[in-house]
Amino acid sequence: MINPVLVEVERSGLVESRHRGAAVGLAADGCVAVRAGTPEAAIFPRSANKPIQAVAMLRSGLELDGELLALAAGSHSGEAFHVEGTEKILAGAGLGESDLRCPAQWPVDPEVAQEVARSGGAPSRLRMNCSGKHAAMLATCVIAGWPTGGYLDAAHPLQVAVRAAVEELAGEPVVAVGVDGCGAPLFAVSTLGVARAFRALVLAGEGTPERRVADAMRTHPQWTSGTRREERLLMDAVPGLLVKCGAEGVDAFAYADGRAGAVKIDDGAMRARTPITVALARALGIPGADELDSLATVELHGGEGVVGAVRVAPGVL
Repeated sequence: MINPVLVEVERSGLVESRHRGAAVGLAADGCVAVRAGTPEAAIFPRSANKPIQAVAMLRSGLELDGELLALAAGSHSGEAFHVEGTEKILAGAGLGESDLRCPAQWPVDPEVAQEVARSGGAPSRLRMNCSGKHAAMLATCVIAGWPTGGYLDAAHPLQVAVRAAVEELAGEPVVAVGVDGCGAPLFAVSTLGVARAFRALVLAGEGTPERRVADAMRTHPQWTSGTRREERLLMDAVPGLLVKCGAEGVDAFAYADGRAGAVKIDDGAMRARTPITVALARALGIPGADELDSLATVELHGGEGVVGAVRVAPGVL
């Protein structure tokens, strides 16, 4: 089945391109309330899996809360405070940057990357957007008495625990195992399963690993993403909303009462992700979603003016 067009790109009055994909929204009781395409099909959630990875780490003994837990569950922008937080997690485990097995990269925030370059900096493992997660994975291994070498192997006890958490919270088995851009194992479930997992995070009892991750991310969204990122803007605008994106056009969210959703853009277009997420939140009636006009479309610029927009296709939800 070919997924429907979710998002259209209009320039100067003409539809320039279309982005197909799958989207699903869960009501507070967990029933599917809104859907488009085939959300039951398996996908690689990419970094949308990070909150679940963080749950597995807490269950395995990791001792983080607040800002550092949000960093462990996030895809940071490489800002100075993200680097300092990652170094703090590593230092607490008696480790350093050389123990990280994520690749060296520039910060994902273009402004931060330019600042680093102007100051004579270079790509580094600490600046890589997954370094907080990798530092937390290493710290978990130290606490649990597992070897830090090979911590990215799918058969390592840490990754076995992560897979178990993904399957439990998504409510379905992992159907494929890949390797993410940061080198960590990547567990495939459906878009629907991702929405179920995020719903489980916000509905878990206070003090549980699931709720601790959700609360840390919602309280410190700049640590989960960055100062200027859309996830931070969404969570700031709608109190109680948990949001995490993933590469290749994935987005997942959950509201405090259990309403939740997930999106996968087939061609991986990240520009299509947030408009359909806002549309899903509105379709579910999440309080405050109607006020997100600035995130419901993405402006297209030509010369010095706005000449078009990326917006949800008519009648898709």
